[in-house]
Amino acid sequence: MGLSEEELGPENEFGYQLPDGVSLNDAAYALPGTRGEIRLRFEGGDTEKTIDWQPVDANRDFTKHFNLQGLKPGTDYQLILEARKGSSGPASATLRGSFTTAPEADDPQQIRFAVTTCTKFDTRDDGENGYLIYKAMQTMDLDFMVHAGDIIYYDHIPAYVTHIDMARFKWNRMFALPNLRNLLMEVPSYWMKDDHDSWDNDSWPTMPPEMGVFTFEQGKQVFDEQVPMSDPRHFRTFRWGKDLQIWMVEVRDHRDGNFEPDGPDKSMWGEDQVAWFKQTVGESDATFKILISPTPMVGPDHLWKADLNDNHVDPGWQHEGDMLRKFIASQKNMYYVCGDRHWQYISQHPETGIIEYAAGASTDQHAIFMQNEDTSMHLYYGPDLGGFLTVSIDREEGTPIARFRHHGVNGDLFNEDVRVAVK
Repeated sequence: MGLSEEELGPENEFGYQLPDGVSLNDAAYALPGTRGEIRLRFEGGDTEKTIDWQPVDANRDFTKHFNLQGLKPGTDYQLILEARKGSSGPASATLRGSFTTAPEADDPQQIRFAVTTCTKFDTRDDGENGYLIYKAMQTMDLDFMVHAGDIIYYDHIPAYVTHIDMARFKWNRMFALPNLRNLLMEVPSYWMKDDHDSWDNDSWPTMPPEMGVFTFEQGKQVFDEQVPMSDPRHFRTFRWGKDLQIWMVEVRDHRDGNFEPDGPDKSMWGEDQVAWFKQTVGESDATFKILISPTPMVGPDHLWKADLNDNHVDPGWQHEGDMLRKFIASQKNMYYVCGDRHWQYISQHPETGIIEYAAGASTDQHAIFMQNEDTSMHLYYGPDLGGFLTVSIDREEGTPIARFRHHGVNGDLFNEDVRVAVK
């Protein structure tokens, strides 16, 4: 629910969330951008390239995206990013990082990645450093990390977002936290969004406005400013060696209204995304196929949330949910990983048999118990503790094996589920 007109204030922008005479740039954790130029150098294998000085975009929160071309598979790369204030002169700041590209599709290399979700700023558990999970991940020799949505919370106070500048403020303070910055210097990452980092709670594109002058379309704009994205439609698939391919779907931009009548014409993913998903899964010869979604498809959900019709567990999306569950169940060695849930679990759908792994909330403070007494679908249930999920793909005596591990915020192992590939 949005703020009242009185709370929003006469100009309907920042409301009364800032004291008189204080600008957003003066707020705690504010990181206002500035004009300038950046230069990127990267090297790896027999490649060394410099992308010369380019200006940041003042209309896109002073950001700049680089699309690196000609990278070789299974190769370590070093990055040097330099910044300067004007259009001439020496660099005034330097950042160094590294990453390793995915192996070739016929390489049965071991792969390990992490999935997290629900990183609400005021529940961070390592003080000014941010989140303990990112410190733990940095010790795990990950090939990549996936954030499955709710990276930030536009619709939660303090700083309820009613203006695009306040949305950018929330992104900037999150990505300035040292633990996350240190992780991203070493580990490649994929970023997905759910409702709270798209716009409003349980939101869809045609939902009536209730966030001041901040719109759903602006939420999409800010997401594209702040994270790397290879497809403007926000759904993607990536191959990581012979034994793994991942799919990351978009559940907000293409959906119909939550409360429209269910049926064959109602879609959360949209017709194009459904067709893309089925086609690319059918074309894949990866041993394990893992679908990562911001929202669940097996559940169960809180009992009281069923009437909100926000995910494929709820009755308002049963038609599309049944179709997708049947398709996933028809694939060998395909598993479902989701964000959004504030408790860790493994569940199995009673009719189709598909298995879902929920990463759980990022901190203990943000974790909760599932408000549903029916746990019959659960193969594992870990309530009230935060953490993250890792997935390891390996081979034992030539047989591909996937290990799904739930961890606590410090990386402690809570549960391991082992899946041997079916031929």
